[in-house]
Amino acid sequence: MMNSINMDRIDKYTVVIHSFGAMKVPVTIYISDKIKIEEEAVKQLRDAACIDPDSFVFATPDIHTGYGVPIGSILASPNIISPSAVGYDINCGMRLLSTPFLLKDIDIKKIAGAAADLIPLGEGKKNLELTETELHLILNSGFSGLEAILPHFNLAESSAGYDTLIDDRQRIEDNGCLNGNADTLPLKAIEKGLSQMGTLGGGNHFIEIQEVIEIFNKKIAEDLGIFKNQVTIMLHSGSRGLGYETAGYYIKLAAKHLASRGVTPPNKQLLYFYKDSKEAKQYIMAMNGAANYAFANREVMTMFVRKAFGKIFSRNLNSQIKTVYDVTHNMAKEEIYSGKPYFVHRKGATRAFDAERMEGTPFKKTGQPVLIPGSMGTASYLLAGTEGAEKSFYSVNHGAGRVMSRKQAAGKKGKPGLITDKEFKNAMQGILLICGNKSRIKEEAPQAYKDIDAVIETVTGAGLAIPVAKMRPIAVLKG
Repeated sequence: MMNSINMDRIDKYTVVIHSFGAMKVPVTIYISDKIKIEEEAVKQLRDAACIDPDSFVFATPDIHTGYGVPIGSILASPNIISPSAVGYDINCGMRLLSTPFLLKDIDIKKIAGAAADLIPLGEGKKNLELTETELHLILNSGFSGLEAILPHFNLAESSAGYDTLIDDRQRIEDNGCLNGNADTLPLKAIEKGLSQMGTLGGGNHFIEIQEVIEIFNKKIAEDLGIFKNQVTIMLHSGSRGLGYETAGYYIKLAAKHLASRGVTPPNKQLLYFYKDSKEAKQYIMAMNGAANYAFANREVMTMFVRKAFGKIFSRNLNSQIKTVYDVTHNMAKEEIYSGKPYFVHRKGATRAFDAERMEGTPFKKTGQPVLIPGSMGTASYLLAGTEGAEKSFYSVNHGAGRVMSRKQAAGKKGKPGLITDKEFKNAMQGILLICGNKSRIKEEAPQAYKDIDAVIETVTGAGLAIPVAKMRPIAVLKG
């Protein structure tokens, strides 16, 4: 593929697809020769470059085929907003928690078990039952709305819990609060959201108890409260059924929007709104509402993790289990570049602002923390944004990226997958696994994902982020 006359390797970590055919702009891919790219994912990138002559299109090293555009892609446009380029799980995101503990200080089985007792794992699960008024508060104002409903569930438990909440807020992208409007979400989304707050979900969502095994930048690590051999927790979850229903509704609406204007999209899944349309404005409010739900959901799960630790240690540990950062992917946000506003769509990609753009936050010296997990059997990384990321509109990958589909990994309809039970067991050696659906767990086997070390080498080698720390999984909770 790299021999194509339209594809040039610019340097060790950068490839450019020059405009040809219907493409209106070139595509930049941050990838090394160690990482393979699916032809279909490249085709989807080229499709994204066919929409807007004022846009920029990028891909990160975890790129793989998605819906409409690849997972691991960035589409920055001043003229359109695309629910396809955001994805179905709006604000699927990562949160990293630090603890004061070393691995020897804790009983992994007890902690993991206590967390699994409090947080339902898997698709379609229910937990906190919200009233419609409470749900609307969250959809409209995110973290602020969540604070208003906490007394109903007694989640903060004490004034110390509320102090921790204040600290959490400033360590969440956009303070966990976007301008949403509950009235723009479809009824099916509202119905799902009433009962799924505080649930993990299925697929690649997880809660991991990890150990910090390597520090790359001691100064930044210290500023973020990270040290060698420390126990950390990483959460990966999104807007649940509420986000899925919202995305599905607006993807269908976008198809009608384009048809009404006589526009044929580059592929039938790559659908969008023109930014000045009423449909675009409705989608932005609905997307923000779903994102607010996801922020609140990760905060509620954080509270349950703290509660699990408190139960095992027989004391309140809220103030000692701190949010390092909560970062979103699968979002479109309006950001200014060269004095011009763009809708920056990051699908399976995550923001990575440098220190200057984090002015007014606790990260004005370090740059934005960036969380990149591997797979449930491989390491995860903590990085920090750097000025070098401006060339990708301050965007990096959100994970390792798949090398085989879920069906390829686990098999289907009695046909065995590419990963045997023995291979899966060997890959998970020494890691405690708690899962909600054992029949599907091989879909998320480590072998189904790219080499995370090669991915991180590309990100850092391309100057998109600074490596800070590396964590290995000790216990994994999955749907």
